[in-house]
Amino acid sequence: MAECTRLTAPLVKQTVNPLIENVGKLHTTGLGAERVRRNLQLETDDVVQWCRARILDGCAEIERTGKNWYVTAGNCRITVNAHSYTIITAHKVKKSSCNP
Repeated sequence: MAECTRLTAPLVKQTVNPLIENVGKLHTTGLGAERVRRNLQLETDDVVQWCRARILDGCAEIERTGKNWYVTAGNCRITVNAHSYTIITAHKVKKSSCNP
């Protein structure tokens, strides 16, 4: 008869933030991209890629409040709809969680 072995350390389920898991679904509208560029004074053409990089930054603080995700990274706060993963807007913030 085969003998069972026990694990010495308990299994720990690591949870990944749903926004991080679905970062590939991020998108925005034309007006949303204009709004983000204007509010953050960005010169980039690819706002989605710029936001994706900030969200994946190890220093980003991600929280969900109601229907939106709020990502604070560097000197900006990005708002993303939690159901559609649409980047709605972004604003500059005074506190900095990490250097930009």
